[in-house]
Parts: sequence; C-alpha cells; structure tokens
Amino acid sequence: MSRNEYEVLYGGAAGGGKSDAIIVEALRQVDNPNYRAIIFRKTFPQCRELIIKSMRIYRRAFPDAVYNGSEHFWEFKSGAKIYFGSMPNSTSYLNYQGLSFSFIAFDELTHFTQEEYEYLISRNRADGEGLRVYIRATANPGGIGHGWVKERFITASEPNVPYTVKAEILDKDGNKKTVERTRVIIPSSVFDNQALLKNDPNYLANLALLPEAKKNALLYGDWNSYEGQVFTEFRDNPDGYDTRIYTHVINPFRIPSSWKRYRAFDFGYSRPFTVQWWAIDYDGRAYLYRELYGCTDTPNTGLRWEPRKIAKKIREIEDECEKGSRITGIADPAIWDESRGKDGTIISMFEEEGIFFEKGKHDRLSGKMQCHYRFAFDKTGKPMAYVFNTCKPFIRTIQNLVYDEVNTEDVNTNIEDHDYDAMRYFFMSNPLSEKKEKAVNVFNDFDPLDIEW
Repeated sequence: MSRNEYEVLYGGAAGGGKSDAIIVEALRQVDNPNYRAIIFRKTFPQCRELIIKSMRIYRRAFPDAVYNGSEHFWEFKSGAKIYFGSMPNSTSYLNYQGLSFSFIAFDELTHFTQEEYEYLISRNRADGEGLRVYIRATANPGGIGHGWVKERFITASEPNVPYTVKAEILDKDGNKKTVERTRVIIPSSVFDNQALLKNDPNYLANLALLPEAKKNALLYGDWNSYEGQVFTEFRDNPDGYDTRIYTHVINPFRIPSSWKRYRAFDFGYSRPFTVQWWAIDYDGRAYLYRELYGCTDTPNTGLRWEPRKIAKKIREIEDECEKGSRITGIADPAIWDESRGKDGTIISMFEEEGIFFEKGKHDRLSGKMQCHYRFAFDKTGKPMAYVFNTCKPFIRTIQNLVYDEVNTEDVNTNIEDHDYDAMRYFFMSNPLSEKKEKAVNVFNDFDPLDIEW
C-alpha cells in the first residue's frame, strides 16, 4: 500500500491478506468529492466476499458512509463513491465505456483477460483536481489470465523491483513525446499475514497438504506450477540445456541432413499464426528447431498478415535456411475451407506461392494425448520432444495452457493456443504409443543432496 508505481500486483501465494489490502486502499481518497473507485471480481457472486469485508471495515472507519445494495456502491459524506464491478462474459467490459475511475482494483487478476484489464486502464482517469490515478491488483497463479499476468508482471522484472514501460506519441503540434508508466510485483505470502496464522494455526497445514501443483502455487507462489495447467510435465530447465536431461528446452545444434523435416502451420489473422519447423531423429525423437510466430508485442494479437504474405515469408526462410531439404508440411484443416471468400481457399493461396501442406488431423483429445506422450520423461530422463531455446513464443505459450472449464479434458481455446495447435497437427502425423514403463516424476524422485542425480 506504500508503493507509488502506477500498476502494482500483490500476488503469488494464498493467505497474504490481498483482498483486505485493496479494500482498504480504495479508501485513500474518499475525502475528495470527485473521487470514484471500482473494485472488480470476475463475477458478481465472487464480489460478495469483498462486499462483506467492506461492511466490516468501512462502517467502522466511516460511520456516515452508506451502502447502496441495488447499485453495489458505497457513498461517503464527501460524495465520493466506491463501486463493486464484474465482467462475467467476453463483452462485459463495454458496460464501462464512458465511465471514469481514479482508482481501479482487480481481485484475482488471473481470472480476467488482458483485453478486459487494458480496456479498464483506459477508464482510469481523474474527474477533478487533487486526485491520484492508479491501478492495483491481486492474483494467485492459475486461471485463464495466468499467461499474460505472468508475462506482464512476473517475468518482466525481479520481485519488489519496479520497471518502466515507455511509448512515443505525437502531441497536437506533431512533435514526438515519450510517455511512461511504472509497474511492480510484490510477492504475497501467508507468512505476511500473522493475524491469519494466529487465528487459524492449521491454515499452513491446509496449504502444505494440497496436491503438488496447487501447493507450489498457493503456498510458495510458484508461477510455473499451478492448478489447471495442461502440460505439467513440460520443463524449461536452463541447467539442463546442454545435458538434455530432465528438460525439454535445449541449446540449438545443426540438424543432420538425413533427419526428416516437417513444417507445421496454424493460421491466424487477428489472432497470431504460427509456423514451426520440426525434425525427427533416428529414434523418433522430435526437435522444434525454428518457428515463425505472427504476433504483435501484445500477446494473442495477430499481425494481420494475408495468407500470401505468410507464404512468401516461409519461402524466404526456407530458401535461405533449408537449401536442399525436403520438408513435409502439416497444417490446420481449416485452411481448406471453401467458404472463406471470393479469393479462394487459404491453401490455394499458399500453393500458388509454392508452399504445400498436408491436411492435419483435428482430433483434439487424441492430439493432446500425443503431446503428453512426447513430453513424458523416460527412465533415462529424456523426453520424445525437445525445443530449441530460440523458440521463445512456443516455450511461453505451452507452459501457460489451461484446461477449459466446460470441456474439462480439453485445452481452453480462448487463450494463446496457436503453437499448441500446430504442434498437435505435427504430433498426430507422427503418432507414438503410450509408454509401457513408468515415466520419471522429476520432482518426487529428486534428492537435492544426490550429486550424481
């Protein structure tokens, strides 16, 4: 609460008093009659806990404050208001168009999409003099927004170390001007909340006895391990880059000319497209050694390249880097769809540019299981799929995939799943059988004192 950065995320482990912090922070400027604040949860039923907390705190601190139960806001003696809001569906954020709030808070930010969060930033402004304008949020690892929250706050800087994002704009006279905002992540820990541990000494044991992924996330605030993560077996271990033991991410090497090569493709226009180049060695082990990811600086936002432009870029890359290699293309079956318009199918546009594909198999659950088979470690600590550490979009997005809340066996398709889809088409064209021998559980079998391991 003492931070002065524009965006602050208090997040990680459970039990750190995160919700209490934003409830109290919203009170900071209630003496100003122009002050408007809003605190979000994804759905209104989830807001009820926040409202109950506010009734316990606000009425004691400001006896004259009145809660409007039908409109869900507190009004203070000065005329200041604190609202509770929700965005239950993909277009709910448009309900806040034209409104403005000096203080905006998101409780459980990973339940929201990046589009929702960034749109509300555009509503963050002052409606009078003397108002501080800023954003606060809390989060635990996991949820549909895990990937973008991790990218925006966790991987961008060290904990407690603020960083600055800059942009150039043109003023009214056409002159360039640099604007900037600061962000920071403050780690949350149950040990920060001594009152909770005093009131409920067993809460620590509750967290410790959770399943492994949930325990790592909620007790230790581990953003690489969380409930709902699809490929929990995927490991990006920098210490293993050269040994290829207990890691999927390795240093690049020259692919032997005798290995079979493949090009996997998933089309996107407003969403990213991806082109992956894979090789298979003599043991059937796959290597992702190059990718072209059509994404802007904003995750899950496409470059809006026409199919012919993508095809020409593929041709340029292969003419330069794949001289003499025979490459088999596997692509999203949707590019054969004949209902896409008068210019013909997407596949026909590619073929006119000399880029050819075979139709990939779209069986989602079988394709997902092929990914699990490939990522599983054998008894020697090796998987059946490796990724060069230069393929950064793939590494980022595969780790952030979560399960769909309705189709609970399938990947949530509302997040950045384009690399996953291309990989799935490729793996289905080179299927494996499930391993008979038990795969190694990296964490449970790891003894930190075992130097030989």
